Amino acid sequence: MERTLILVKPDGVKRNLVGEVLSRVENKGYQITALKMLSVDRSLLVTHYAEHEGKPFFEPLVEFMMSGPIVAIVAERNRVIEGFRKLAGATDPTIAEPGTIRGDLARDQGTKVVQNIVHGSDSPESADREINIFFPELSK
Repeated sequence: MERTLILVKPDGVKRNLVGEVLSRVENKGYQITALKMLSVDRSLLVTHYAEHEGKPFFEPLVEFMMSGPIVAIVAERNRVIEGFRKLAGATDPTIAEPGTIRGDLARDQGTKVVQNIVHGSDSPESADREINIFFPELSK
């Protein structure tokens, strides 16, 4: 059994797409085991995006993620990390395949940072680290 962190970013929450994202996750057969809506502060985001600190998009990304509430989700199942990333689609919504969350629901907003509805962990190690950041109560 594998776990992943999924975030519905502020653009997805603002556009009332939380239910659509949850539906796609559940329709794929993944089990949602934790979920919460929250407003995130800078220190949490600096921890979450630590590997990007110093890159040109870091500050715009942090600002974007603080611009409104997000929904944090833990989903479980065999190969859920790989499966959700495929379900989410390419990071750039313009080239994301139709049928994916980003391909169907996101578009280039012309902003400093790509607003692409969702985040998904990219490895088991990242998933463990990210789940501990957003759901410290689930720490093993």
